[in-house]
Amino acid sequence: MSHPATHPHHGHPHASGHHPDSSTLRLVAWETTRNCNLSCVHCRASATSGPYTGELDTPAAFRLLDQIAEVAKPIIILTGGEPLLREDIFDIASYGTAKGLRMVMAPNGTLVTRETAQKLAKAGIQRISVSIDGATAQSHDTFRGVPGAFEGALKGIENAKSAGVEFQINTTITKTNLNQIPSILRLAEQLGAVAHHIFLLVPTGRGKYIVDQAIDAKEYEDTLNWFYDQRSKTKLQLKATCAPHYYRILRQRAKQDGQSVTFQTHGLDAVTRGCLAGTGFCFISHRGIVQPCGFLDLNCGDVTKQSFVEIWNHSSHFKTLRDTNQLKDKCGVCEYRKVCGGCRARAYEATGDYLTAEPLCLYDPAQE
Repeated sequence: MSHPATHPHHGHPHASGHHPDSSTLRLVAWETTRNCNLSCVHCRASATSGPYTGELDTPAAFRLLDQIAEVAKPIIILTGGEPLLREDIFDIASYGTAKGLRMVMAPNGTLVTRETAQKLAKAGIQRISVSIDGATAQSHDTFRGVPGAFEGALKGIENAKSAGVEFQINTTITKTNLNQIPSILRLAEQLGAVAHHIFLLVPTGRGKYIVDQAIDAKEYEDTLNWFYDQRSKTKLQLKATCAPHYYRILRQRAKQDGQSVTFQTHGLDAVTRGCLAGTGFCFISHRGIVQPCGFLDLNCGDVTKQSFVEIWNHSSHFKTLRDTNQLKDKCGVCEYRKVCGGCRARAYEATGDYLTAEPLCLYDPAQE
């Protein structure tokens, strides 16, 4: 499955007044399996049709949900690989729903039959995210590495809709599809999506091999400014993920427009911040390794050996990520560091140090 689907921030009315440095757990992306029926060019997991050993079994999955619920009641994103390839996925979803967790899923859409969609609804899945990375079958299928993936995703969306399961469209932006983003947004509107989330490629897994397709800092800035402009033109919730600078741009543009910078009115993007890794979000691998996010390959603990509660509260990496004063270089002196934070995974991939400056940022803190 796509990297976006491993890390979507699903639409959720967050409580306001949340201080960016605190560590309220809002989102957990859990890679329930690495098995997948696609082989997308940008896949974080480099997922293929397994089998993969060491996946958490059903009792371990239930224990994990129990422990997460002890920390908070976050949104749980069941991701993969392709989560629908796990036979017990509906049991897991139902169990989480019964615990009061907001269960959502990130399938690639191709396996969402009418029957499956009904099961998703019954298990309490409140939203699915389906990735569309090209506005046409040809461009999407090339990206996904499988002919028919576009048609399959659209069919899956149709089935989800008929079962009353809401859906969002996720798009990973690279040089090859940059010019198609407006068309994909229009397609999301036509399909009846509730949200469109864009993702800026983080070069890990198979994504490393298409890093030449990553957009440069200038295109990045232009795209995020265009995305800001769409907010008044669409009913969709819009969210930029793995694009922490969007939260700087939100504030800069609001200031220019003479708007107040409280952001209470902006729905989901109101009181969140750029990089959530280790602060409001974490990733759990198919083997139970907890990471700050799916792209930042740091072992923060193992849920098969210690409790999730202990890992979330006491991991040294998490503690470091929660202290924005630890950031280095220009990120360390930037006045937007508490709302942006820079992408720690891109910094780590570029330098081996996750606290250095985000490599894809044009902004010079000294200029304002």
